Amino acid sequence: MVFATGIVASCAAPVSQTPRVASTATAAPAPPGPVVFDVNRWRVVERESGPVNYYRVVTEDGRSFVRSEYRPPYETTVLGYELDAQTRETARGLSWKWRALTLPKGGDECASGRGDSAAVVYVSWRRGLRYYTIKYVWSAVGRKGSVCDQKRNPFVAQDTVILETGETNVWKSERIDLHAEFLRHFADGDDTNVPSFVGVGIMSDGDQTGSASSADFADFQVSTSVAPRK
Repeated sequence: MVFATGIVASCAAPVSQTPRVASTATAAPAPPGPVVFDVNRWRVVERESGPVNYYRVVTEDGRSFVRSEYRPPYETTVLGYELDAQTRETARGLSWKWRALTLPKGGDECASGRGDSAAVVYVSWRRGLRYYTIKYVWSAVGRKGSVCDQKRNPFVAQDTVILETGETNVWKSERIDLHAEFLRHFADGDDTNVPSFVGVGIMSDGDQTGSASSADFADFQVSTSVAPRK
């Protein structure tokens, strides 16, 4: 799926963040703490989704997380999370945990007609009318570390990155540098060319392979810098 429209327009109210205050007027500002996602504030991105919401919040061993349970012949549905304007401007890193439960049969995001994923995390930026998205996936059989299914047009730039593959029922932790990832995929190393972060989406699908697909998503956090990027 090409994540071509904005996450922000279709999601919940902004996540609040309590600012930290320097101890004296002359002290350097303290680094802000991470923005922790509220598991109950994920929302269906309507323009990217079919009529069935196959996601739910599950609590297990004291941890609450989002569980996806795609079943054919559902249309694909995407959840998005809206961040407040200050967080989007100062976002620097993103971390999360996930685990695949059911792998779509033969799902390989780098193979035509088999691009289904047990789990997807979309990370998006925007400049003008153009959205830039990296689609991080937990693949069934794709080669870990592969970058493929690259799309470029006046409104969309999107790359798919296979972060995990093959395993099930194992929690994995991921951490990315948002600035570095944008530069690596879209800016040819031009450090002045990074637009504001937009937000995050999650998904599981099995519509191309016609098979079940499920996963868990937990502990999303955005780390921020003291001031917006210039």
